[in-house]
Amino acid sequence: MNKKEGWLLEAQNVTKRFGSVTALSGVSFQVGYAEVVGLLGDNGAGKSTLIKLLAGVHSQDEGQLLWEGQPVKLRSPQDAMKLGISTVYQDLGLVDTINIYRNMFLGREEAICTEKGPIRFLQIGKARIKAKQALETTGITIRSVDEAAAKLSGGERQSIAIARAIYFETKLLIMDEPCAALGIKETDRVLKLIAKAKENGVSVIIIAHNLHHVCPIADRFTILSHGKVVGTFIRGEKTMEELSECIVSGGTIESGV
Repeated sequence: MNKKEGWLLEAQNVTKRFGSVTALSGVSFQVGYAEVVGLLGDNGAGKSTLIKLLAGVHSQDEGQLLWEGQPVKLRSPQDAMKLGISTVYQDLGLVDTINIYRNMFLGREEAICTEKGPIRFLQIGKARIKAKQALETTGITIRSVDEAAAKLSGGERQSIAIARAIYFETKLLIMDEPCAALGIKETDRVLKLIAKAKENGVSVIIIAHNLHHVCPIADRFTILSHGKVVGTFIRGEKTMEELSECIVSGGTIESGV
């Protein structure tokens, strides 16, 4: 598919304070169309605060957000979702006690419901079929969409989250430590699914501590340290060792970006 020019999402000099604590200070961050961006940094660097701004959980105190070149105000996660921003936190937002097809449409039940006056009716057959189709489209094999989420492995749970984002035509998928606690095979599976999402035109932000997870798949990297950007650069511009050193030291990396 043809890649659009410009930025899908841009944060311009955003600052976020919590009382006397400045979590982000003048942060500028960009994501292009159909691009995977690795957001790196040590604990307390500001990664979680930044993605919560982008997801509509928090609002910035200074600076602005641009969506497809236009200023936007995200007052809630629903505002972000309406634009096409989906966030997958480490807990994945899946409910263990319900099955896969219900999890696929969790919070978006209107896609599988019919209405008669004020009453909504869940179309279970439709939900099962659409969930299976969504998973197959992304190359995901699940034993049964009737299986409870509690029985899924970590990699399978990530698969459901990615398939859900693609199915609902998410433009930007934010993933918080998607490979944490996964084995080698499941990590490889998740990274391939992220690449598949990119092929489908989805932009992805990956928040990660482990460089081995994000380096093979990210097009660009941004490193945060103490609430500030200390480096933004394209893949291959710096070695993994240099990236690691920058994360640990919080030092500035010269970049051509």
